[in-house]
Amino acid sequence: MSKRKGLSAEEKRTCIMEIFFETKDVFQLNGLEKIAPKERGITSLSVKEILQSLVDDGMVDCEQIGTSHYYWAFPSKALHAGKRKLEALESQFLQKRTEKAKIGRCETEERAVLAKELSSLRDQREQLKAEVEKYKDCDPQVVAEIRRANKVAKEAANRWTDNIFAIKSWAKRKFGFEESKIDKTFGIPKDFDYID
Repeated sequence: MSKRKGLSAEEKRTCIMEIFFETKDVFQLNGLEKIAPKERGITSLSVKEILQSLVDDGMVDCEQIGTSHYYWAFPSKALHAGKRKLEALESQFLQKRTEKAKIGRCETEERAVLAKELSSLRDQREQLKAEVEKYKDCDPQVVAEIRRANKVAKEAANRWTDNIFAIKSWAKRKFGFEESKIDKTFGIPKDFDYID
């Protein structure tokens, strides 16, 4: 007959947290000492110790009201605690990588010369970018785009000129207005014509 192996401390902690998350309830110690053995197989003697370790780690909240202690933990708090722990671990990891990367990178004369040269090349690159930007208007693609836009604008202006001439012609026929009166009334200049 083999003896059943008991739960590890971490497994017991997980089981207690599951009780809180599933029930979303507030417990007193004696309530957890009754539920944990039945539902999770945790001995009632170890519940207090496990619960205290969870409180110490900030995973379970505890409040004393009178002589009673009340315990609770909600999934949202665990999520935030997990995020904070992850951020702390990532920060530690990055710091260790940075320290490791610094090893063997002593300030030497050659390194200082290379750093100065790199800085100079970066400055030069920025100057060249500014120079290219100045001559952007001479770029064949930019010039072609300007020409295309000019053609579209010219066609649109001539379309509107057609419309104005058509309205003037209609007004002369329909109402017998003189062209000079129409031009004066609507502010149409004498030299109004199509764009070449």
